[in-house]
Amino acid sequence: MRWTVAIGCGDSTFDEVIARANDTEFGLGGSVWSSDRNRAFEVATRINAGTVWVNKHLDLGPDIPYAGAKQSGIGTELGQVGLEEFTQATIINVANDA
Repeated sequence: MRWTVAIGCGDSTFDEVIARANDTEFGLGGSVWSSDRNRAFEVATRINAGTVWVNKHLDLGPDIPYAGAKQSGIGTELGQVGLEEFTQATIINVANDA
């Protein structure tokens, strides 16, 4: 198992912290912790991972899809999207009578 940890220090800029967090070939999940929930959400939207939690970690419900990004897996588990991974769509296209 590989872990990437990016810590924002007082002298780090917002963009530097995001760049450090995304500087990995993996992207299964991550979490952002902050007393400023709006700022943490802004950071979370820029993290390249399948799931990013804000002020919590590994909160997985059966109705919430769980997927990786980059080299952290193919496909999705859980939720409607996860169920669709086990289906095969068939498209039938019929010409109109002209």
